[in-house]
Amino acid sequence: MSKHLKLDIVSDVSCPWCIIGYLSLNQALTKLAADISVDITWQPFELNPHMPMEGQDITEHLTEKYAISIEQSEQNKAMIKQRGLELGYEFGYRGGGRIYNTFDAHRLLHWAKEYDKQTELKLALFDLYFKQNGNPSDHKQLLEVSENVGLEKEKAQQILDSNKYEQDVRELQRHYQSAGISSVPAVIINNKHLISGGQPADVFEQAIRKIAKEN
Repeated sequence: MSKHLKLDIVSDVSCPWCIIGYLSLNQALTKLAADISVDITWQPFELNPHMPMEGQDITEHLTEKYAISIEQSEQNKAMIKQRGLELGYEFGYRGGGRIYNTFDAHRLLHWAKEYDKQTELKLALFDLYFKQNGNPSDHKQLLEVSENVGLEKEKAQQILDSNKYEQDVRELQRHYQSAGISSVPAVIINNKHLISGGQPADVFEQAIRKIAKEN
């Protein structure tokens, strides 16, 4: 008998390990599809909640935030790029070399859940930032991405022009922070089991099999 699991993925659209983690998770879920089905909900997390709208140079930001050298930053970037290629995902020069505020993108993702478009929008936002050198804080670009995945541009515009879903997103962020989530991606299964980081597909597969068996 097939088991059904609830998956909450806490992540940010400017987090490279989040797309790596999702692609690995998806590989695992494909292998498990005959025995296990899942519902995925994307939950908000801002890596840089105080980032101004104009953003910051990515190398400058990473060296300041993590107290690493430019050489270490470049090594990390090369490792991320290689992990992406192994999963069939080619990272570009993300955000034109800048990191941006992502709060409005999270508001649109919260709205997209009503139309079962969350995953489509999330993946499109990853592509906007990592492949198209886009700016996920720019309303024009957010509207274009929303429309491209089949969401109503006019409704998206209304959300961006207002404070709609702001409180919902803030409350969800506080909830996961209070639950101990301080880094992403974080995959929470059935509100109980946590798998942290951009794990390889076999790690996700083994963990999900074990959890499904326990349930």
